[in-house]
Amino acid sequence: MSIGTERADRHEYGNTHESYTYTDLPHLMGMMTGDEKHGPAATSTLDVLWVLYDRVLRVGPERAEDPERDRFLLSKGHGPMAYYAVLAAKGFLPVEWLPEFGSYDSPLGHHPDRVLVPGAEIGSGSLGHGLPLAVGTALGLRAQGLDGPGVWVLIGDAELDEGSNHEAIAYAGPAGLDRLHTVVVDNASASHALPGGIAARFEAAGWSAETVDGRDHEALYAAFTAPHPGRPRVVVARVEPKDA
Repeated sequence: MSIGTERADRHEYGNTHESYTYTDLPHLMGMMTGDEKHGPAATSTLDVLWVLYDRVLRVGPERAEDPERDRFLLSKGHGPMAYYAVLAAKGFLPVEWLPEFGSYDSPLGHHPDRVLVPGAEIGSGSLGHGLPLAVGTALGLRAQGLDGPGVWVLIGDAELDEGSNHEAIAYAGPAGLDRLHTVVVDNASASHALPGGIAARFEAAGWSAETVDGRDHEALYAAFTAPHPGRPRVVVARVEPKDA
């Protein structure tokens, strides 16, 4: 893990809100209390989310409506604590909202709601929806002639138990959706084994695929920025097993 080596530079589209760093995220997550936190599910995504928002995604609170922004879709929406912490760290939402997480009148619900959470592109929580929505988003941007924005979707390995995702995988490869990027956070939660592993399933459908340590920031960054002309890209981020 590269906690001490986070780069100071930001992409030209990136967030300029730099009051918080990666080392502040445990504190920000700790501000969120109550039942049904899904802490392990959230923690498994923390490093992926940070590297994306800190170093890769061309998006920020000042560009939330920019047609040229990158789109990030959180499909693994039943563990949003890390997502909220990163959005707060990057200035999308006030840190003061965090202690009210999950309360009756808080915009920060146990599942993120795109009409309530600044920066959220979709409402999510029900597994298996995010990747098909990302495919549709990539197709919509292509139809509008917007070939600059990237579409990123974070899914959990257990979501690959859902048939909707396999339909999306099978379609996106032959369609050549090279602006589509999927990150699978693999904490060994899937019920059904995939012959050859998760990356092989995507490769069989024509995707560019790579498996990396989901806690290694430099490995994640390299995998996220690797070229993949003409093909969608998947990065499988392996983290500690859910019950470890």
